[in-house]
Amino acid sequence: MKRRTAREKALQALFQIDVSNTEPASAIEHVLEGESGDDYLTKLVLGVVEHRNEIDPLIIVNLEKWTMDRLATVDRNLLRLAVYELKYFRNETPENVILDEAIEIAKIYGDEQSSRFINGVLSKVKQQLISE
Repeated sequence: MKRRTAREKALQALFQIDVSNTEPASAIEHVLEGESGDDYLTKLVLGVVEHRNEIDPLIIVNLEKWTMDRLATVDRNLLRLAVYELKYFRNETPENVILDEAIEIAKIYGDEQSSRFINGVLSKVKQQLISE
């Protein structure tokens, strides 16, 4: 499975977990729709779920005039996914690739403002992580 596909399916699983409190393994199985599993997809979903208490504050501090619960579910989970990658896969995947992928996925699954919003928040998070 290509990384882009794994990210899209991870977003779908995280959306499902967020909306219906589904177990991660069940959400992953559902989005795979009978396809064979993918290690990167599993790492992303389980990593976001496991590290959400570290990821959400990084997002919250970089939201201007927004709260996490006011964000569209797609945007919230795409930010979580990308921040997880920025924080934990920085040495494996270039930061600009992570941002570009998130922006492109936002164009597909978000509304017309999502890609610009995602770009703005992730750019700030990236700068914050670099300066840590």
